[in-house]
Amino acid sequence: MRKLSRNTELGAFVRFRRAALTPGEVGLLDAGGARRVPGLRREELAELAHVSVDYVVRLEQGRARHVSPSVLEALAAALRLSGKERDYLFALADTVPPRGGRPALPEVAPRLRQLLDSMHDVPALVLDRNMNVLAWNRGAAALLVDFGALRVRERNVIRMTFLDVRFRTLYADWRLVARECVAVLRREAGLRPDDPALQELIAELRERDRDFRTWWVPDQVRGPEMLTKSFHHPMAGPMTLDVQQFTVGTHPDQLLAAYTAHDEAAQEALRFVLQWATAPASRQDTASRQDT
Repeated sequence: MRKLSRNTELGAFVRFRRAALTPGEVGLLDAGGARRVPGLRREELAELAHVSVDYVVRLEQGRARHVSPSVLEALAAALRLSGKERDYLFALADTVPPRGGRPALPEVAPRLRQLLDSMHDVPALVLDRNMNVLAWNRGAAALLVDFGALRVRERNVIRMTFLDVRFRTLYADWRLVARECVAVLRREAGLRPDDPALQELIAELRERDRDFRTWWVPDQVRGPEMLTKSFHHPMAGPMTLDVQQFTVGTHPDQLLAAYTAHDEAAQEALRFVLQWATAPASRQDTASRQDT
C-alpha cells in the first residue's frame, strides 16, 4: 500500500510541475489553439523527457512502477526542477539520486522566468557566469537555437559558438564573436581559477577547436557589456542586433541578455522572426519557404 501511495504522489507531483510550465519556458513553440488545461501538454513533456506519451499517462496516473534513475533525471530536466525538487522527485520514486559528477546549474527565480515570458518583442536569455543558458524565451529560441532540443550540457553559448556548426553560421563575422567569447572566458578563468566546470569547458574547447587554442592567450579580457552582433538568420536573413547584458540583482552570478534591433532594417527582420515564432506550425512551414 505504501508503494502504491508513493506512485500516486509521484504522479501528482509530475502533473503539478507540468501544469506550472509554459511552452516558452522550455523552449517549445506553441502551435496555437486553446489549451484545455494550463501548462505543458503530456505530449510536450514526453518529447522533452524522451519517453512515450503512454508512459507519461501511466506515470501521472500512478501506474508506473520502478521508474529508472535515467528517466527521473530526464523528467527533472524537462520539468526544470530545482535541486531540492529533483531530490523530492527521486524520493517519491523510492530511488536514491545519483551524486557527484557534473554539478547542477543555478536556479532561475520564478519572477525572472515570468519577466522572460513577458518580453514578447525582445529575445532574451538568462546566463550564468560560464555562459550556460539557464532560461530563455520564445524569441530567443527562434533567433538563436531551440535550446529545449539540446542536452543541458550543450546549452552553453561559448561552447556552441565553437563546436555547433548551426550556431556558428548564425554570425556574419564568426571570428569576431568567437574572439569575444575567448576574452570573456579568460576573464572568468582569472577570477575563478578553481571552478571545475569552467576548467572543464576550457579544456574541452582547447582540445576540440584549433582556433580556440590559438586565441587562448592572457592578453584578452572582457566582461559583460553592450555588444553589437551581425547575424545571418536562416529565416530572416541579415540583421544587426545590440546585445545588452544586465546583472540580476537577486542572483549576482546570473545575467539577463536581451537582443534588440540596431537599425530599421534589423527591426523588420527581427519582427519577422518573432512573428514566425508565434505562428502555428503550418504557417511556419510556409514562411520558411519564402525568400528573405
